[in-house]
Formats: sequence, structure tokens, C-alpha cells
Amino acid sequence: MSALLEVRGLCVAYGKVEAVHQAGLRVEEGRIVTVIGPNGAGKTTLLAALMGMLPARGSVSYAGKDISHIEPEQRVGRGLCLVPERRELFSAMTVEDNLVLGAFHRYRKRDPTIGADFEQVYQLFPRLQERRRQLAGTLSGGERQMLALGRALMSRPRLLMLDEPSLGLAPLIVRDIFRVIGGLRESGVSILLVEQNARAALQVADYGYVLETGEIVVQGPSADLVSDPRVIESYLGLVSGGAG
Repeated sequence: MSALLEVRGLCVAYGKVEAVHQAGLRVEEGRIVTVIGPNGAGKTTLLAALMGMLPARGSVSYAGKDISHIEPEQRVGRGLCLVPERRELFSAMTVEDNLVLGAFHRYRKRDPTIGADFEQVYQLFPRLQERRRQLAGTLSGGERQMLALGRALMSRPRLLMLDEPSLGLAPLIVRDIFRVIGGLRESGVSILLVEQNARAALQVADYGYVLETGEIVVQGPSADLVSDPRVIESYLGLVSGGAG
């Protein structure tokens, strides 16, 4: 299967401190790949570098082309989309206006297919349709995460990168969010999922990487990682209390 995203030897530093060291990973078309690891491992830094928001050394290939030196806006234009950990919604705008911003370039061109995208998002998240006239700042945490995902989907991503989508959410909402993530794979969207909830991430993903202190220390099919003693002990909490 062809790699939609291939990363080799990625290094990201803050001053003299290297937060990500020689990281390599690949995301194949139509697959969910997860990166798990403790707080401070460099997971968010990795995603920011892949979006071009942080300077990095190494090779980043997307759809067969090197994108290491292009701006974040150009990466978005090619089908990469990041849903950041803090969601970064426009709180003083309505749910619907936030969704419009996800398709801003197409909206300016009066693309007639935007209406169908609204319908798709509302089918995935009926609660957003109920609250489409409501200000984003008045939504619950779970609804804000739904809106962040919906806004990303309005850009019609080919590769969707998610940073801690379960953060701060109640277990029932987490289950709904991961159900939607799994469904997106069926619709052809490839996903790179950074997540501290290792159990939920490995259940939905096809392949996983464990990032510790900026380095990939374990990788493999998710089914294998679930039974790997190192992953169990540190992240799944079946042997001893691990980092969530």
C-alpha cells in the first residue's frame, strides 16, 4: 500500500534542546496511524513540525512530494489538516460560521458543493446542527471537539492529523469521538492520531508508534502493540499503573 505521508530523520529543537530526534513514520492511504507516549514526549511538537509550524530537519514526503520547505497554508491546500489539542475555535462566532471557515477558500469561490459538506458534518454530529446558531464559546467540551473535527472536515482533508482529541472529555463522549474517527477511515480519510489514551487509540488504529523523550522506541501493528509487554506496563495499566 502506498504511503501518503512518509517522514524520515525528523529533528525538531527548541534552542539547544532537541524535542524530536530522528523520528520516522509513515501513514498509508486509508489507514489510521497513532502516536502514543507520555506527556512531554514530543507528540504535539511532531504534529506542529509536520504542518510546517515549527522549523525541522529531515524529510517529510506527502503524496510522493517533498513538502519540507512549503508553508502551512500550502500544506492545507494540498489536503493536510491539523486539529490542535486546544481546538482553537472562534468563540465569538456561531457554530455554522466556524464550519464555514473550514471551507473558506472554497466559500470565497462560491463552491456549490459546500452545502453537501455541511450535511455530512451534521450527519456525523447531529448536535452541531441543533446548535448551529449558537456561539462556539457556549458549547460544552465535547461539543467543542465535535466542532473542531467538523471544521477540519469542511476543508476536505486527505490526511487529518488529530492532537489529543479525547483530552478532558467524559468517557461516553470519548467513545463517540473515536467512533467518528473510525468512520472517517471508511470514507477514505487517512488519519495521524496523537493520543495519550493509548487503549482507545490502539483500538481504532491500524498501526502505532510509541514516542518517548522525542524518539520512536516501539512500533508495529496496533494488534501487536496491545500485547507488547512494554506497552502494557507503561501505557495500558494492566501490569502496573502507567501514564494514561
